[in-house]
Amino acid sequence: MRLSTKSRYGLRALFDIAYNAGNQPAQIKDISRRQDISPRYLEQIFQSFKKAGILKSKKGPQGGYFLTRKPDQITVRQIVEAAEGDTLLVACACETPKGKGRCEMNGQCVTQTVWYEATKHLNSFLDSLTLQTLCERGQDMGVKRESDHRFMYYI
Repeated sequence: MRLSTKSRYGLRALFDIAYNAGNQPAQIKDISRRQDISPRYLEQIFQSFKKAGILKSKKGPQGGYFLTRKPDQITVRQIVEAAEGDTLLVACACETPKGKGRCEMNGQCVTQTVWYEATKHLNSFLDSLTLQTLCERGQDMGVKRESDHRFMYYI
């Protein structure tokens, strides 16, 4: 299983907002520079996060993107699901009986239980991590914070 760059880069970008911008809007150009991600691709990724209610944007010179909730209220699973659609390892691991991709062997396939349990463990792990967790890890790793230069005034 591999996650797409949409969820990997998206998680890095949201971490960047939480870590560097706090409750101030973060500009795409700054996130792009710090995370080495194309600004155009970030704009595309952020559309999914706006639709999922994780991000909002503010236009204008003091604008940018900001989180809709505190970092400790946004889980890695929510981010991955906003980017990927779901976190199912295989389609037949869907919890609902009429779930998309249910196979004709439903209820008769022993491997279906393996994929269902693996998906449950993955989701539980991703739910246990928040953007706040990543910020704490970043601080422990010594990741430097960058203050927003738009609000620096020199006398």
